Amino acid sequence: MTGASNPDPDPRRIPGVEAGGGVPAGRTPPAESGTGTATGPHRPPRRGWAAGPLLVVWLLVIACALFFLVYAIVLATH
Repeated sequence: MTGASNPDPDPRRIPGVEAGGGVPAGRTPPAESGTGTATGPHRPPRRGWAAGPLLVVWLLVIACALFFLVYAIVLATH
């Protein structure tokens, strides 16, 4: 029968770990998982792709505004 594994290992079986879980002075402790989202070098977000969609949105806004302006003028003159 196999029991659940203990995530906190026994320090008597790990080389370089003192009783109580500490490490001797000058030794590096066991590393943590490196699979988090903040791992790796910092890369600032790129901004190059934002100009195109922003231009398209502004063109649509201007086209809609011009349509309703012309529509209002046509309704007012008839």
